[in-house]
Amino acid sequence: QLQLVESGGGLVQPGGSLRLSCAASGFSLDYYAIGWFRQAPGKQREAVSCIISSGDSTSYTDSVKGRFTISRDNAKNMVYLHMNSLKTEDTAVYYCAAQRLNSGCRMASWQYDYWGQGTQVTVSS
Repeated sequence: QLQLVESGGGLVQPGGSLRLSCAASGFSLDYYAIGWFRQAPGKQREAVSCIISSGDSTSYTDSVKGRFTISRDNAKNMVYLHMNSLKTEDTAVYYCAAQRLNSGCRMASWQYDYWGQGTQVTVSS
């Protein structure tokens, strides 16, 4: 059974920070690129960030560049999304997803094979 579980979401004020975690079970992340996606009410799911299997290269959507940082610890089978300077527009359910890819990562939801259940991030005063 292959599973991804997100955690770390919650309610924060604008300008605050959160660290989301994505834990893999049933498989090793060593050979997988990981993407973080989000979906706000009434909006399409959008790619936020992705990281290649080795962790040596990352990608970000323009709206989060300079504020969010994706990282991974393959020894712990974990991936993280550090979110700083949060805005109300960041409110969404955040998902991690995995694709078996030796190199590179893709910023498109349909390219990913395994998905977590999502964690709610709410940015509000």
